[in-house]
Amino acid sequence: MRIGELSRRTGVNAHQLRYYEAQGLLEADRGANGYRDYDENAVLRVQQIRHLLGAGLSSEDIAYLLPCAVGEAPELPGCPELLAAMRSRLQRLDDQMNKLARSRDALANYIDTAERMGSDSYPPFDEAAMEPVPA
Repeated sequence: MRIGELSRRTGVNAHQLRYYEAQGLLEADRGANGYRDYDENAVLRVQQIRHLLGAGLSSEDIAYLLPCAVGEAPELPGCPELLAAMRSRLQRLDDQMNKLARSRDALANYIDTAERMGSDSYPPFDEAAMEPVPA
């Protein structure tokens, strides 16, 4: 099937499909006319990629895990190498979440402090532009 058909069947735009191919996640044969030609397995492969991306895995992580993936969800066997890769990604996500939580707390504290100080001494502020309104 051509890229347009794969896009229609998976709901993934052609640009993303070309990206998956460039990352080594998806393979296509090339016809004499240069058009990409995907086999029926490409639909399942794209579904697997989308699920793994949804789990927060990078394309590099997915390239490593994908050869072991089974089914649409997909299921991954519990071999030590795969578990180590997934645990590593989980730790990176936890680190990012902790950093975001600290940033959120700091911002909330700034807001609380500013509200306690009152707004009488400040010029009007355009929140959409994130700048004071000119006088």
